[in-house]
Order: sequence, then C-alpha cells, then structure tokens
Amino acid sequence: MEVPTPVLQPRCILVRNHYSLISAGTEGSTVSTARKGLIGKAKERPQQVRQVVDVVMSQGLTQAYRAVMKKLDAYSPLGYSACGTVHGTGRPSEMASGLHGAGTAGGFKEGDLVACGGLTANHAEFVSVPENLCVKLHPDTDLKQAAYNTLGAIAMQGVRQGDLRLGETCAVIGLGLLGQLTGLMLKASGVRVIGVDIDPRMVEIAGKNCADLALTRDAEGIQDRIADFTVGLGCDAVIITAATDSLDPINFAGAIARKKGTVVVVGAVPTGFDREPHFYKKELQVRMSCSYGPGRYDPLYEEKGIDYPAAYVRWTEKRNMEAFQELIYTRKIDVNYLTTHIFKLEDAPKAYDMMLAKSEPFIGILIEYDASKEITKDRIYLQRSEVRGQGSAGAKRGAEAVSIGFIGAGSYAQSHLLPNIPKSGDVVLKGVMTATGAGSRSVGERFGFEFCTGEEKDILENPEINTVFIATRHDSHADYVLKALRAGKHVFVEKPLCLNETELSQIVESLNRQIGKKESSSEKPHPPITHSTDPPFTHSTSQPINNLTNPLILMVGYNRRFSPFAGMIKETFGSGPMAMTYRVNAGAIPKESWIQDQDFGGGRVIGEVCHFVDFLTLVNGSLPVSVHASALHDPDHLNDTLNVSMTYANGSIGTISYLANGDRSLPKERVEVFAHGCTAVLEDFRRLTIHAGGKSKEKKLFSQDKGQKNEVRLFLDAVAKGKEPPIPHDELFNTSLATFKILESIRTGQAKRLD
Repeated sequence: MEVPTPVLQPRCILVRNHYSLISAGTEGSTVSTARKGLIGKAKERPQQVRQVVDVVMSQGLTQAYRAVMKKLDAYSPLGYSACGTVHGTGRPSEMASGLHGAGTAGGFKEGDLVACGGLTANHAEFVSVPENLCVKLHPDTDLKQAAYNTLGAIAMQGVRQGDLRLGETCAVIGLGLLGQLTGLMLKASGVRVIGVDIDPRMVEIAGKNCADLALTRDAEGIQDRIADFTVGLGCDAVIITAATDSLDPINFAGAIARKKGTVVVVGAVPTGFDREPHFYKKELQVRMSCSYGPGRYDPLYEEKGIDYPAAYVRWTEKRNMEAFQELIYTRKIDVNYLTTHIFKLEDAPKAYDMMLAKSEPFIGILIEYDASKEITKDRIYLQRSEVRGQGSAGAKRGAEAVSIGFIGAGSYAQSHLLPNIPKSGDVVLKGVMTATGAGSRSVGERFGFEFCTGEEKDILENPEINTVFIATRHDSHADYVLKALRAGKHVFVEKPLCLNETELSQIVESLNRQIGKKESSSEKPHPPITHSTDPPFTHSTSQPINNLTNPLILMVGYNRRFSPFAGMIKETFGSGPMAMTYRVNAGAIPKESWIQDQDFGGGRVIGEVCHFVDFLTLVNGSLPVSVHASALHDPDHLNDTLNVSMTYANGSIGTISYLANGDRSLPKERVEVFAHGCTAVLEDFRRLTIHAGGKSKEKKLFSQDKGQKNEVRLFLDAVAKGKEPPIPHDELFNTSLATFKILESIRTGQAKRLD
C-alpha cells in the first residue's frame, strides 16, 4: 500500500530501507490473529474485550463502537529490524554513535548506511527511527546480514544476562532464528554450546553452524548426554529462546543447569517452574532478558536520545546493536545461512502466506527494497472509490466552504472529533497528517479526507485549507498553533493550548496580529479559490491564505462547557457570586507516561486540570484572579493529587480536587454549585440534580455527554458564519495561565495572582 513518508520527528533519523527482516514468531502471530474474524480476535485478546465492556458501561455503546472500529480499521505496520541509507535527520545527531562500540561521538548524515531497530523500523520504503535505535555501518557492510540488527541485539542481551566466562557451557533451548543467533554469539565468545529443540531440522542446522552438541528434546538419554558433555557438572547457564505455553522449557532448564547456575528467559515461555527438585536444591538464578537491553521502554533514552554513561551502564540497546554489527563486519559470526528466503516488497504478502501455511521450511526471511526507485511527492490523494466513509463528497467549494486540515489524529480525535464533523454541506475534509504514513492513510480512508500526507506544509501552506485541527502530542501544540495562525487559518487545538507562559505570550501576540490583518483587509476579501488536486503547490506563510474573510478563531478543546448539563446549570444560576467544587477521581497513570513528562505532556495539571478550570470559569461567568494550590507529596513530584482554591472577579470561589490516589470504581467527576439558595450536583456528566425551594429535580442521560459533538458543531458554525468564538479568547488564555500559576503555587506554597 502506498502511504506518505513518516513525519521526521526530533532526534530521529529518516531511513530509506534496503532490507528488513521478518520475525516469523512475532509477526506470524500478529498476522494470524488479524486474519481471524471478530470472535477469533476476541478469543485471542480477552483483556481487550474486558476494556470494551468497561467503555460501554462508562461512556456508552457509541463510544465503545468507535473505539473498536478505530482499532479494527487501522493499518498496523509490521517489522522491527531493518537497514538502509540515511535520508534525513531530525536535528544534529549529537547522541549518535560511531563505528566501534561504546557510543563514540559522530553524527548521522545523509547517505550513511545504518541498521535500525524498534517498532518504527517497519517493512516500508521509508522509516523514521529514534537516534538511539540506529547504528552507523561501515560502507562495505553486508546489508543482508545487517538487517538482522534487532534480533541480534535481543540475542546478545540474553547472552549478557547469562554472565558466562570463556570455556563455560551454555545450553540454548529453542533453535529458531533467535536461538541460532544466540548460539553463534556464544561460540564466538569461547563458550561451549548445547542446542536443544523439538524440530529435528533446526537441530541439524544448529549442529552444523552454532552448536557443539545439538539434540532433539525427545532424544534418548538427553540429560545423561548433556551431563557427559559437561563432565557431570551441568550447564553453567541455560538460555531459553523458545516460544511456547508449555512449562517444559523452564523445568528442563532447571534439570540440566549446574548447581548455582543461571537460567535466562528470552523467549515467550511461562515461568511457573517446579520448585523441587532442581531450582530449590541447586539454588538456581532465574533472570529475565528485556528485549534489546538497557534503554528499552525508557522514553528518556529512546525518545529524547539521552544515553546512559558507558562507565555505569556498559551495554545499552544501542551498544548491543553496535557490538552485533561489529561481529558481522569482522566475520566473527556469519548469519548468511539463516536467510532462506528474500522477497521483493511487492511480493511480501507471499512471505506471510508461506509462514502461516508452513508450505516451505524457512528460518530468516528478508524483504528487499528498490533503493534506486524515484522518490515521489508524499501526498497521497484518496480516490472516492477507496474511501470507506462518506467524506466530503458533494460539499461546497469556494469561499464559503470550511475546508479542514487535520494535524494529528490519534485515539481521542478518532473517537470524539472526527466523527462529529459533518460529512456533507459546507464542510470539506481536505487533508490529514499523522506521525506515521499508515496512520495518515487509515484516518484518511476511514473519515473521507481527500488526501493524506507526511508533510506539515501540505496542511499549513495549502491555500485550499482555511481551518486546521491540531490533535498531536502536547509539546507540539504551541508550534502548530503559531504556524497555523501565521498562515491565516482558523485553529481548533486539543487541550492544552501550550506548555508555558512564553508560548502563551507568543500565541496571544500572533492571534492579535492576524486578527488585525483580517480586519484591515476585510474590505477586499480574497477571491474564491477553485478546487484543485494537482500537486505540487507552494505558498509563503508570511501572508494570510485563508479563503474566509471572517476574523480568525482560535479554539481549545474544552468540551465540558458545551455539555447539555453545563447549559442547564448556567440557566439555573445565572451570574453573581457562587461557591463551586469540582472533584475529579482521575486515577493514577504511570510516571513513565508521556503525559507525566514535563517536556512531552507538561504534566497532568497543564494537560488535564485545565478542563476543570475552564468549566468553573464558564459556570460563574467571570475570570479567575488568584489561585492557591497544594499537592500531596510524592517522591516523583508528579503533582497529580492536589487541591486548588480559586477566586474570581465577581467574588465567586471555586475548589478543584484532582485526585490520582483513589479507587476507579468511584465515578470520575462530580461538580457542586451553591448560590442564591440553590444547589446543583452534576455527576459524571450523566446526571444533574437541582435542589431549590425545598425540592429537587433530576435529569439523566442514557449515556455520558461531555459536549464534544456540540463543541465541534459550534466551532465550525462560527468559522463558516463569522460568529464570535465559542469560547472567548481571553478565557482560553486565562485558563492556560491559571494552570501555570497552579504549578507555581505548589512550588512556592503561596497564592498567585493572574495578571
């Protein structure tokens, strides 16, 4: 399938693949599940079925259906081990390693040969891979062998966990691709290798290439033969590279290990071993081997490119990859015998058919790319016959159309924003850009966009797009907002608007400047722009290119104020001083989550508490003028369990209790408003009770409504008809400022005024 080139993220390398390796075990399982029907998928993934049931109970059937279809309709790239040529870098690669070993200096540059690993090193002509998951290769490296990069690092980490010495003995249980690589490295390091597998063919291959003693699991007297080979001592270490639901590998490892030996689990096997007689009496150690090595699953290492000092963490996942490539280049190991099949990219489906049908014996399967193929423009125009959704067919073209470009379209956007955009009338879904090409194509087809792209200029500099939705990760919001405003486009950005006061000031200044340009040029509106799909186009962002002459609207996704219950509360209380409390049973999220990261997500105060600040601002009808906040102490300084007290210009007071330490069985949100002898209690946006005159009136909804549909409708209506912004700009800016002051108050212990 043709998809746009992936977005080149900061601290990443854009690589044009020459070869990529199919991992038969991991990918075979994924494809097998994907080809099953709904019932088969449900049986394979019971945990996800439970999650769907939870969504139905908490958010209703519609949201559950959207969540399921988003997963089922999305294209999932396969592969995680490749090599090719550097085509571009996200920034100067300060963290990139050189040719030999321990992370020496030397940046990547265009034209370098590299090997890549990780979930973005897919089977694709172009991949965008973090710097710390790329290693530079010698110009004359055998790229067919270099493509084994990821599995080589996994095998090497397993060997390191075995902590073996020259002349010791190690058994490898499971002689598939990973087991063969493990045996090759062990032999190269002077360790005697015993290979065990249930497949006689793999045992025979191992005996010829990587094992000193190779045995089938059911061989007669296998334990005695291993004992003889080790002169009665047993194996110093046993590395399990098999994948099975059976307990036999772990128990057999205990049987053949020497006293005080080590058992290393690399493959996907259960570890509920029998305590007696071996593991207890021999005092065996069981060690898990985590993927490619230290750095795996650490966003500081993989996403931010922060390396561990080699003196303290000698072998990271990147250094393991480098060591593996050095073994190949110096011919200390030769993995050519493992490559049984090479498929051209266009024939790749045949590889998976062969794997699942087991129609031929195979070990290593490579996909080969035509690196001489001419590079075409990134944008992919989607024909109406390809689009599963109704899209924007039949929509108006010209000055009155709201022509939308989407930047970022993850889970939230696909569940709450895109489904609520009208599919006909005055709205055109023009273009969409997500971080991955497959994601852009999936969203483009599902929702009926005219094109998908990997280039932001195709959205921001497109004269046919006058309205931009931004639903990317929080750290990129301000940058995209500024670029869109400077291009003269209306903007809807998911919360938060930005991550700091400097960004906020820049946005305020840019919006004011662009509104001034609009007003000064309102007497000479831009002529209607005819619809065209002929790329390429160029346009300077120094002048507004919006084909609507209405004043610019900036909108932030504070959806709760647009819920039906918010309107009922406003009607009941009107304006004037009131007391408000907003309790949020937010629940804990891991400290490793990007949301908790101050650089990526800004933390939960900036990223989530802003919702509740905005809602209380709406309810009382005036802006907050001061905040005082205190957070429950935690060693990681997450500030995600806190109380906030706020005062407002009209004399109102509000309290927000945002709690990450509660039980999830309690409903998430509860709002109480007291004024004029009346009380309103809003529970999880499903039930509102008004107490007045000694009586109570209750309103219930069949399913939760947090206002997303109404929010999108009002924004698009304001853009099309030149109405006032659905949320006044000063309220947007004040909400962001309030979250910054909340964090400042937590740090200082003092109340902070909002200027």
